[in-house]
Amino acid sequence: MDIGTIAARTIVIYFVILLVLRMMGKREIGQLSIVDFVVSIMIAELAVVSIENTTVPMVEQVLPMVVLLVIQVSLAYISLKSERLRKLIDGKPSLLISRGEIDEKEMKKQRYNFDDLLTQLRQNDVQSPADVEFAILEPSGDLSIIKKKENEEKKEVQLPLPLILDGKVQQAHLEKMGKTPLWLRQELRKLGYRDVKKISYCIMTDNQTFYIDEKNF
Repeated sequence: MDIGTIAARTIVIYFVILLVLRMMGKREIGQLSIVDFVVSIMIAELAVVSIENTTVPMVEQVLPMVVLLVIQVSLAYISLKSERLRKLIDGKPSLLISRGEIDEKEMKKQRYNFDDLLTQLRQNDVQSPADVEFAILEPSGDLSIIKKKENEEKKEVQLPLPLILDGKVQQAHLEKMGKTPLWLRQELRKLGYRDVKKISYCIMTDNQTFYIDEKNF
């Protein structure tokens, strides 16, 4: 086997993979979606085969990587426009602890055991679930923790749920807050926002004020 050929193919494949991963986006490794993860594994496998199998032309071995890139970029673009596809690909957050109470049913649904929960609580410098206002299992597998505040008895902390995403009212989130879409639209009108479709992101903060970001495209 020609050592020079192997070295040359390795260099070419290195830059091809670097270009492909760069075009896939800037997500951190821990934030990869299932599609990103699958594509990364397949590209790695194709890279090894293309370096070892010197009898097959380089173009034929680079082509599958390009096809995978097209699939990943296409799905990423479509998911920007489709909330349903985005949830299907990336999944959605799960509330495991609410106001110090553990939701065992949700943990079972996510196949998430108490050892995992307690480990991540300790990693976030939390001694007990009783000290947690909300613990949210993100699609990436990370546990986002909102600790209880010292003045929690005076002021109730709201779960940070988006009320509007990409111009669409999140009715399920409103229901958890005990609110209705009509109430939201009325509040937005008071602030000068009449068209929900022009809002890309809206959330209510702890001090009962709205954070609103309008679409700029």
